[in-house]
Amino acid sequence: MNDTTPATVPAGAPAAVRPGERVGQQDWTALARELGEFGHALTGPLLTPAECRELADLYDREEHFRTTVDMARHRFGSGQYRYFTHELPEVVAELRAAFYPRLLPVARDWADKLGRPAPWPDDLDAWVRMCHEAGQTRSAQILLRYGPGDWNALHRDVFGEMLFPLQVVIGLDAPGTDFTGGEFVMTEQRPRAQSRGSSATVPQGHGLVFTTRDRPVASKRGWSNAPMRHGVSTVRTGLRRTLGLVFHDAA
Repeated sequence: MNDTTPATVPAGAPAAVRPGERVGQQDWTALARELGEFGHALTGPLLTPAECRELADLYDREEHFRTTVDMARHRFGSGQYRYFTHELPEVVAELRAAFYPRLLPVARDWADKLGRPAPWPDDLDAWVRMCHEAGQTRSAQILLRYGPGDWNALHRDVFGEMLFPLQVVIGLDAPGTDFTGGEFVMTEQRPRAQSRGSSATVPQGHGLVFTTRDRPVASKRGWSNAPMRHGVSTVRTGLRRTLGLVFHDAA
């Protein structure tokens, strides 16, 4: 990934362009190519600073969430996150619905390359119903909050047999201004080689699309799967909050 930071969303954008429309305006050909090469890809701006603050402020309104997870208690790292109920805030539901059809061609292409089933229908609601019928009935959309010294261990967000292979994290605070440290990190287990690490700084209002479990890599025998994990490096100062969009529900 390059280090170029795209321009921010203009302050007047919300009146003219909805967040879901901004998802559709991204260069999805380039994003799909970058996902195939690295397993993660940074979008342009999706939310204004004001929209980011509104979302981040929901964290203290308990009626929006089904449960709170203390990462240190579960030895996941340090910090806290909250799972939304199925009654998602409008902007969260809008973003999730806008991303799904854009990510679906990538998911199906990866499944074809790896010789796996591609059970995902064109409609997100139909896919969610399939998750529920399989016993995965709990919302997996999350708000995460990290303060100084907090971090997230390398992991995968796999909650059962029903799995969508891509997910999104959206930065709600400004790196270098609101917090320092807290880079998004990934490791890739390469076939017959040592693991490779990478990191990305997610600007405020931008999204990072990344693989949930693995990605296909070309080999002499065709395509192999490269398992990947993701996490967050230690936050040194300030407050780092993000929105996580997952396209399968949890058991």
